[in-house]
Amino acid sequence: MPSAWPVLTRYDSDHLARIALPLGGIGTGTVSLGGRGDLRDWEVMNKPAKGYTPRHCFFALWAKPSGGPAVTRALEGALQPPFEGGFGSTVPNHGLPRFRDCRFLAAYPFGQVELSDADVPLSVTMQAFNPLVPGDVEASSIPMAVIRFVLRNRSAKPVRASVCGTMENIVGYETNVAKQKGSVNEYRAGDGVRGVFMRSDGVDRAAEQWGTMALSTPTAGSASHRTGWANLSWGDSMLDFWDDFSADGQLEQRDGGGVDSQLGSLAVAVTVPARSEREVTFLISWHFPNRMTWSPAQGADGKPLVVPAGACGPAGCAPGQSCANPNWIGNHYTTVYRDAWEVVTRTVRELPRLEERTLGFVRAFCASDLPEVVKEAALYNVSTLRSQTCFRTPDGRFYGWEGCGDTSGCCNGSCTHVWNYEQCTAFLFGELTRSMREVEFGHMTRDDGHMSFRVNLPIARAQEFGIAAADGQMGSIMRFHRDWRLCGDERFLRAHWPRVRKALEFCWIPGGWDADRDGVMEGCQHNTMDVEYYGPNPQMEFWYLGALRACEDMARHLGDSAFADECRALFERGSAWTDANLFNGEYYEHEIRPMPETAIAKGLRHNMGAGGSMSPDLQLGSGCLVDQLVGQMQAHICGLGYLGDRRKIAKTLASIHRHNFKRGLYGHFNHLRSFALSDEHALLMATYPRGRRPKRPFPYYNEVMTGFEHTAAVGMIQEGLADEGLECIAAVRARYDGARRSPFDEAECGHHYARAMVAWAGVLALTGFHYSAVEGAMTFRAAPSGTRDFWSTGDAWGTCSQKRSGRGITVTLRVLHGELGLARIVLADVGEAAFAPTKRLRAGQSLAVVVPVRATRAPAKRGSGSVRAPSVRR
Repeated sequence: MPSAWPVLTRYDSDHLARIALPLGGIGTGTVSLGGRGDLRDWEVMNKPAKGYTPRHCFFALWAKPSGGPAVTRALEGALQPPFEGGFGSTVPNHGLPRFRDCRFLAAYPFGQVELSDADVPLSVTMQAFNPLVPGDVEASSIPMAVIRFVLRNRSAKPVRASVCGTMENIVGYETNVAKQKGSVNEYRAGDGVRGVFMRSDGVDRAAEQWGTMALSTPTAGSASHRTGWANLSWGDSMLDFWDDFSADGQLEQRDGGGVDSQLGSLAVAVTVPARSEREVTFLISWHFPNRMTWSPAQGADGKPLVVPAGACGPAGCAPGQSCANPNWIGNHYTTVYRDAWEVVTRTVRELPRLEERTLGFVRAFCASDLPEVVKEAALYNVSTLRSQTCFRTPDGRFYGWEGCGDTSGCCNGSCTHVWNYEQCTAFLFGELTRSMREVEFGHMTRDDGHMSFRVNLPIARAQEFGIAAADGQMGSIMRFHRDWRLCGDERFLRAHWPRVRKALEFCWIPGGWDADRDGVMEGCQHNTMDVEYYGPNPQMEFWYLGALRACEDMARHLGDSAFADECRALFERGSAWTDANLFNGEYYEHEIRPMPETAIAKGLRHNMGAGGSMSPDLQLGSGCLVDQLVGQMQAHICGLGYLGDRRKIAKTLASIHRHNFKRGLYGHFNHLRSFALSDEHALLMATYPRGRRPKRPFPYYNEVMTGFEHTAAVGMIQEGLADEGLECIAAVRARYDGARRSPFDEAECGHHYARAMVAWAGVLALTGFHYSAVEGAMTFRAAPSGTRDFWSTGDAWGTCSQKRSGRGITVTLRVLHGELGLARIVLADVGEAAFAPTKRLRAGQSLAVVVPVRATRAPAKRGSGSVRAPSVRR
């Protein structure tokens, strides 16, 4: 019997309506578990599909106590308002009887739905997950949803029971376009699993929606199935199914034909002894190989090329084939498995071990002493890696949209100025983050250092987008430094250093961002606000200063002292100028400097931009910007130190909290999108406490977006303003409470927005964690009163505990996955313990050392703990 699952957040019956926990692997698409136990948002066919739930897809329970009548229920909680519709309820399967009482328990990727009803002799816990093992990309990339029903009998008599799953063959479905035809369902058994395999003989094999699916079970015992339902009028197909299953918990085959032949059902019978429990497990798997590019090739007429149906041949496209469709890019996961049935047969025996490995990660993380809101924000945003925001091409490279629209990706190209922010990939899946750097510097960057901030695909077209973003390019340099330090791979550094250096030197070209080479960005700076800023501003400048420091560090490591000294000199000049000229006593401002268009280098302006360069609109100006110090946040994560005066940086972050954090938005005017409303607390994008607001500021200044909120909050924590930072994070998570919004979908420009994965940096900021594989040094914030921390490097992870012992602090480091090289353990502001030679720790090994307390300055606090998420959403 599997171990008990951890629970980080509990949602009561009033906070279930918006819950949608994605079930699926990295780059595979997902099916989401709803708060009442329904399966919604079937996003498995290479595109987002928010709101798409097949007509008949549900699980049902038949239960008969010894000597008592049988009861049949859908394994879901009761429907909640609104019930209204022109023809009654619009919810799929609305007429099925359900359980009265329901609540949802979560610790991503684990979701549990607890169901009970006085009229049902069994209580049920629906458990659903997909393996998630940091550092093991393949184990975390399985196209499958694992769904287990734990049946509990608290009576003194045995109960005969049967659990039935019904799934629709949706192969060929496209939103609002009914393309399903030629559906074929067949029963299969063997290799420890049995179920219904679903394919189509009528869908073009070159279509994105062509593929296979399966509903199966590894549970032993009596089973029955249907590969189709009866084709009857007036809803009697469902009546026939319900009568059949309710009679004895078994299914009889039907030869219906028509639309209801798309439905497959699988029932597993068990007996639950008195005061005992039994489990029934189902697996939903899928395999859709034909992902198309997000940047379609254009014909001579400037329109996307249209490829004739069937051009890819009878087997669809596959790596190594000559594909007739220039827009086909494929999926990595479909090169691992032949079809949806092979997903099951190759995974089923490994599932217990994969579950335990996933539990090991989640337990270690949840057992840390971090505030609940920080753990929730960090862990629940990991789900974005498994959404349709992200995918991998057959060569294994990892890409991401900015987010997901309801039916299509939103803002393509692994946008550098958005993916700049997120920290989750780097610290959980180093292989994937290094893949992104390889794409940026190996393919998106030209010989002159110009980096397209969006990558076109296939990869041969990587530079076609042709516009560079100042923050995106500088941030990519800093992220390369971060990823090199985390892995310590000398070959990785040397292979890409020439283009990394060129990307920095691009700042200095005529008409560039720092053409006069004074360490200050004055040029035309396209950025993540989707406009160009003209003149020095803190957002771009701190990215630039961070990139200078990163290149200095890498150049010194490679023995290029001359270039390192050049970067250092520019950094010092730029840092001093910024503190002296942009800091207004509270925060850093934007000094708007118009410039003639002839002074702007080619490839720096975007058609979304700021209008005429001699009188630019859509500028920040005197505003207090929420993420003006994002470059400083990244510098701390990279171990590069302060980019400006630390007192001014701390004062700026305090000012952001004071001016931009709003407790309630009833009186707030917002002319664009509303991601926070009415009684909700939030951190505004920008305010103008000193007046002088431009008539048309940058577009989003009145909005609220969680990625920026997390960024500022992390910066506050880094500067000792822990309570202020925690208040901002708590405000975000209170808005994503299951009733108003899904806890697993922090949106910005689309669902599952990549920038929100910066929430993982809250873990880094509170623990003070930093690791350099180059130096073999691991750092934590000292906690003399004792603490338990979780740490991860992208390739290894584990726990660290601290305990006061005499004149020192005993640090116990445990490696739970991967391998770690350690030359020293550092407790910031306290001291360190060094080892010679370097120690190598592998999974399952631990190390205990005493760090002498030598510092006189008290360690920074982790926050008062007064700001916490409630353990139950009410």
